[in-house]
Amino acid sequence: MIEGFKMEFISLLGFSWPMIAIGVIIAILLRVTYLVVNKKKLILHEELFKLCFIIYILCLFYVVTYQDVSWSSHNYIPFKEILRYDFGSSLFYKNIFGNMLLFLPYGIFIAKYVKLDNTFIVFVISFITSLSIEVIQFLIGRVFDVDDILLNVIGGILGFLIYKVFKKFSDKLPGFFQKDIFWDIISVLVFGGFIWFLVP
Repeated sequence: MIEGFKMEFISLLGFSWPMIAIGVIIAILLRVTYLVVNKKKLILHEELFKLCFIIYILCLFYVVTYQDVSWSSHNYIPFKEILRYDFGSSLFYKNIFGNMLLFLPYGIFIAKYVKLDNTFIVFVISFITSLSIEVIQFLIGRVFDVDDILLNVIGGILGFLIYKVFKKFSDKLPGFFQKDIFWDIISVLVFGGFIWFLVP
């Protein structure tokens, strides 16, 4: 399953890397200029997190507008597509976990930047975003699937809850482990590890 995820992600980057590269270069130039001109302190892990958000949005845009992964027609009946595949089959997992994983980072970013404690608001934000995606897919000739909305919302809420648990845990760490330098090192290791994971 991990190898399948790796191949899917590499395939995604293979088609969308020019858009991602241009977006990242523009974002870095603007951010560095802002920090220098306004004499702001560079906090590496915060900047890497923001960069990850930009990359995520660009990948999400590509997946929902260019990469047609649908195998069916429009679905307006809840759970119809979820129950379409045999439980435990690769298509079942791809449909269920793929749609949930697609929005899991979104829930993390909502928790980080909006600083909410209200799960219902995360539900509303995830729902509106996913509904917008499905409507736009319908308008550009792709498939509208109500089950995608359900699974996206679950993924968004899971991401939010994961971040809240992580934050509660990290806030209880002793002194050094709450310093920016510690989180800078961790973020570089995670970022570097992900790049290493993608190398064939």
